[in-house]
Amino acid sequence: MKSLWALIAGTLACHAAIAGNAQAPGHELVSLAGTWTLQAADVIHTDGRKEPDYGAAPKGLLMIDAQGRYSLQIFRADRQRFASSDRAKGTPEEYAAAVLGTSTHIGTVSINPTDHTLTFHIDAASFPNQDGTVQKRAYELMGDMLSYKVAPRPNGDVPVSVWRRLPVQ
Repeated sequence: MKSLWALIAGTLACHAAIAGNAQAPGHELVSLAGTWTLQAADVIHTDGRKEPDYGAAPKGLLMIDAQGRYSLQIFRADRQRFASSDRAKGTPEEYAAAVLGTSTHIGTVSINPTDHTLTFHIDAASFPNQDGTVQKRAYELMGDMLSYKVAPRPNGDVPVSVWRRLPVQ
C-alpha cells in the first residue's frame, strides 16, 4: 500500500512540475488546440481603412489538434449559387466568384509566443500557389479569441482574421 501511495504522490508531483513549467514541449501549441469559429475576415487597406474582406457575415472554421495539424476554411456567406446547379457547368463569372469567395488550407501550425507569430506549414490550399509554402503571421491570443494578420498582398492590403474558440461539448 505504501508503494501505491508513493507512486501516486510521484505521479502527482511530476504532473505538477510539468503543469508549472511554461517551457514544457508543446505547451504553447496546446493553447491553440481546439475548434475556432470565424468572427471576422477583414482587410486593412494601405490608407488605414478597414473593411470586410469576405462580405458582411463571413463563415469559417479553424480546427487545430494537439500535434499542430490544422484545417482552415473561410467563405463569403453571400456566395452566388451556380445557375445550372452543376459545379462542372458554371459560367466564368460563377467560377471566379466561387474561388475569390473561399480561402482554405490544411497542414501544420506552430507558435512562437516570444515574437507572437504563428507559422502555417501549408500542405494544400484552395489557391494552389500556397501548396507547400510556409507562412508566418503576427498573432494575438486573448482567452478564447485569436487574431492574426496575413502577409500584405501585392497591393499592400493586409488581411486580418479573428477567431473565437468554441467550448468543448
